[in-house]
Amino acid sequence: MTASKAWDVAAAVPDPELPCVTVAELGILREVVMEGDVAVARVSPTYSGCPAVQFIEEAIAEALRDAGFQPRIERVISPPWTTDWISDAGCEKLRAFGIAPPQKASNSKRALFGETVVACPRCGATDTEKLSEFGSTPCKAHYRCKACLEPFDYFKCI
Repeated sequence: MTASKAWDVAAAVPDPELPCVTVAELGILREVVMEGDVAVARVSPTYSGCPAVQFIEEAIAEALRDAGFQPRIERVISPPWTTDWISDAGCEKLRAFGIAPPQKASNSKRALFGETVVACPRCGATDTEKLSEFGSTPCKAHYRCKACLEPFDYFKCI
């Protein structure tokens, strides 16, 4: 029972709202350490009101128990999670799933005014428009591509 094995088990847990990516790819699984016989998984919520936090923590604990570990989950809120922690592989999986991944940190002045250029995850066109501030979950906005006319969700930058 090593921390590396515990990490592999916890890292493979899919996000319940975005099953195409794992909790590790989203960057919400911060670390897994062994404290004696206990596998301690440290997890950050994406935001304080995320309804999936407890479900994710229990899913990680269950996966660790199923692998023979005695789990303990610790919620870490500082520093707060940011969409910059989503791995490149996670962003690509979001795009392949039809969700535009969040923009990385930007020094563009347009970002100050909420003017984000969002590329369509299907055709790559940047001629898109926001239809609603909220998509299928609160962390996503709903967009439409003016080139291919397909609607899609955009994972908002936090």
